[in-house]
Amino acid sequence: MRRLFWVGVGVALTVVVVRRGRQLVDAYAPAGSADAVDGALRVTRALRAARDDFRTGVAEREAELLDALVGDVDLDELRATAPRRRAELRDSFGGRPPRDDLARDLAARGWAGEPTQDPDDDEHAPFF
Repeated sequence: MRRLFWVGVGVALTVVVVRRGRQLVDAYAPAGSADAVDGALRVTRALRAARDDFRTGVAEREAELLDALVGDVDLDELRATAPRRRAELRDSFGGRPPRDDLARDLAARGWAGEPTQDPDDDEHAPFF
């Protein structure tokens, strides 16, 4: 029973403080400031909705492009057979192509022969 009493006291004090705070804001804030804050909140919500729509559109387009590029192929199987297919292409075209500065830089960083995009790696990461 004591806890219920103190919860009631807390609720009553919260209501009094909120009402008194609103009275102080109305008394000391310039006229129209509440409308300006509401307008800013509406703009913020609109920008957030536009950003979310943009991100959704980007994700859908990325999925469409990936489907158009790869099709209905198992990506894990493609990654597993990539070294063999690269070796076959090198054999058929006469060995490795000459390495330029970019290729040397990528090899020095450990990125040589790696795929440039892993669709499973950044599935839930934001676009920007």
